[in-house]
Amino acid sequence: MTEEQQYDLEDRLIDFAVKIIRIIELLPKTKTGNHISGQLVRSGTSPALNYGEAQSAESRADFIHKMKICLKELRESKVGLLIIRKAELIKPLSKLDPVIGECDQLISIFVKSIKTATKNKG
Repeated sequence: MTEEQQYDLEDRLIDFAVKIIRIIELLPKTKTGNHISGQLVRSGTSPALNYGEAQSAESRADFIHKMKICLKELRESKVGLLIIRKAELIKPLSKLDPVIGECDQLISIFVKSIKTATKNKG
């Protein structure tokens, strides 16, 4: 990845985290809303933070490990967003579509990056 691509991905992850925060603010202040928001705030902001750590990885193996954590958290976030949509916890549901789409794109980027880093490992 070039330096420009790294910063672009970092910016996208930060923007994704902000979108997640905005979705969370729309959730009802109920037992369910609070539970989902607690999970989603952690998984939705974690990729940006862990990606920052990956940039300072101590080895290729450490980099791959941190990238896998980002991927795991993105997948968890997607499931959380799908639960919100299926349970119709926010209105209009269409507010979720761009966030789910961005999550799918980020997942694809991380899958490809991990494959590339693993292939180039040795």
